[in-house]
Amino acid sequence: MTSIPVVIIDYGIGNLKSIQNMVKKVGGKAEISSDPEKIKNAEKLILPGVGAFDQGMSTLRDSGLIDVLNKEVIDHKKCILGICLGAQIMTRGSEEGQIKGLGWFDADTIKFNFPSETSLKIPHMGWNEIKIKKNTPLTSELSDDSRFYFVHSYHFKCDNNEDVLTESRYGYNFTSAMHRGNIYAAQFHPEKSHKFGMTMMKNFLNLQCEKN
Repeated sequence: MTSIPVVIIDYGIGNLKSIQNMVKKVGGKAEISSDPEKIKNAEKLILPGVGAFDQGMSTLRDSGLIDVLNKEVIDHKKCILGICLGAQIMTRGSEEGQIKGLGWFDADTIKFNFPSETSLKIPHMGWNEIKIKKNTPLTSELSDDSRFYFVHSYHFKCDNNEDVLTESRYGYNFTSAMHRGNIYAAQFHPEKSHKFGMTMMKNFLNLQCEKN
């Protein structure tokens, strides 16, 4: 089987077509698939997701793809981008549920916790800026006034500051994207974020990850 530039992992949850359209818009080619062989032959992977944490993990488990993902991402160091719920399930687990996550980051997914008198609403929905905490190829040509689209009630809490790629502010500063080696995770939606999302997706297509 010939290699596929990008496989968007279809495990039954996520904005698959909109991500595929964004990849196409920036000059790339992506295939939506749940086929383990296509995942093995992909140059890069995108793990999407919307909804509840336990539903996402149980659906991914039922798809039978966890073992192949661990092998490709952890053992073979294949580049992967998690988006929204797809990013959250890369953590150890979530306050939203009971099922363990993939554990690719030393991080947990926790709920926004505001004082009772605050007027801020949950979920955090709409456009928000990112503050880049470290330089990576994924954030090339982006800056601290780059804006992305968010829809979420939970956010990452990292054990290690070196895993924090971007921060955003909603009531308080929170980690809005993570990075470790070949693994990238964005709480926001690049596929819904117009020119800034296009820049990030183009950067992802150009990533060079070491492969074992």
